Amino acid sequence: MAAPDRPEAYNAATRKSSDIFPEVNTLNPVSFADLKLAPALLKALTESGYVHPTPIQAEAIPQVLAGHDLMAGAQTGTGKTAAFALPLLQKLLPLASASTSPAKHPVRALILVPTRELAIQVEESVKTYAKHTSLRSLVVFGGVDIKTQTPHLKNGVEILVATPGRLLDHIEQKTVQLNTVQILVLDEADRMLDMGFMPDLKRILALLPRTRQSLMFSATFSAEIKKLSEDFLIYPTLIEVARSNASAENITQKVYMVEQADKHALLTQILRGEDASQAIVFTKTKLTASRLARQLQRDGLSADAIHGDKSQLERMQTLDAFKQGKVSVLIATDVAARGLDIDSLPMVINYEIPHAAEDYVHRIGRTGRAGASGTAISLVSPEEEKYLVEIEKLIKQKITKETANIEHAPRPQRAPRGEHHERTPRAEHHERAPRPAAAPKKPSHDPWFDKPYEPSAPPPAPAAKTETHVAKPKKQVGALLGRRQG
Repeated sequence: MAAPDRPEAYNAATRKSSDIFPEVNTLNPVSFADLKLAPALLKALTESGYVHPTPIQAEAIPQVLAGHDLMAGAQTGTGKTAAFALPLLQKLLPLASASTSPAKHPVRALILVPTRELAIQVEESVKTYAKHTSLRSLVVFGGVDIKTQTPHLKNGVEILVATPGRLLDHIEQKTVQLNTVQILVLDEADRMLDMGFMPDLKRILALLPRTRQSLMFSATFSAEIKKLSEDFLIYPTLIEVARSNASAENITQKVYMVEQADKHALLTQILRGEDASQAIVFTKTKLTASRLARQLQRDGLSADAIHGDKSQLERMQTLDAFKQGKVSVLIATDVAARGLDIDSLPMVINYEIPHAAEDYVHRIGRTGRAGASGTAISLVSPEEEKYLVEIEKLIKQKITKETANIEHAPRPQRAPRGEHHERTPRAEHHERAPRPAAAPKKPSHDPWFDKPYEPSAPPPAPAAKTETHVAKPKKQVGALLGRRQG
């Protein structure tokens, strides 16, 4: 992958947004109109009920409009999608065309995301913001027939949202060209690296123009992320809004110390007893997610699981059912839930706490959004307590530990035999036919073999045979040769 041109003294994170733009006053936030957005975008925002930008939006939008590369630390739920989508659309508006010719709609912005669910949500947001413009957008991801996506690509789109693997499929089939890309966005870059997309990213970045503008959003700034930023960002502006160890103050965090064998009973009790209309329950593995969903369904709860072993259609149907309130409990793994953007989620439950403390912050960050209150409950077995210690170190606070009074469902008791039912006396019930007399037992072997050995008498000598020789009449040679006699 060819690195963009930059001076030798380049440092990936030397310029902060506050060096150029004043810090945002969150007590008296600016409006979207103050950010000099186009009327078409402001109209779409107003129709969606948005007036004031979030901190990440207020800081990032001016930076992107000014043409700077961006390295932004922001987690899901901070409004980061609009932070790159709105200025991206604004910069492409002068190039928008009402023509139906595909040549008038080349790919000008590429947004790469790690999961299908996040890809769908990002493209839905882009489409919402661009609905009063002639800019076209499209999402492509794996798990569905690639042939269904090809015609839309051939019709032309300015904004392409894609997962890395499926984008490479289209590149190999020559159904997409990236030589016109002006803006690149890597959303949830840390998760892309965790999922092993680095080789795919390098292949894609090598095909893009060197003069593009690049934006990277990540929940954490690990060493790998910093190395990636050095490879493809030029003089990026650094914005940090929600650090990886920050947990929202409006989220009530609780811990129940419980034996592993009692977790299912306690979870069922919490879901039935807590004042929560919906909840996401996190597990570490896909197998546990599937089993837990089946158990909760047998308990009479409206539950379903979402994980990587399910087909794309099944995952989309489950997610839609949860968003519409048809499913009240969604069991998910970290990877499957990454990028899920669900408003007003009242509760998150860690059925198994994550081994990485940062993942705990990501999980509980799905509740308590937009100023709403939320609850995060963790069921911690003695074997998991060491991970809880690391979480408390990261968030710099002790989590309240609750006492679990587990109410096990009583087992059905067998009634005493006398109370169960009256047995009808056999004589009154029916007359049984007499059994036939038992046949005498055959010995297991022939008793003859138990007798002592007695030599047999020699056989009588055969009578001498009297041999009577009867002379056969000789045939003459002539008769044998067929001659006639006489």
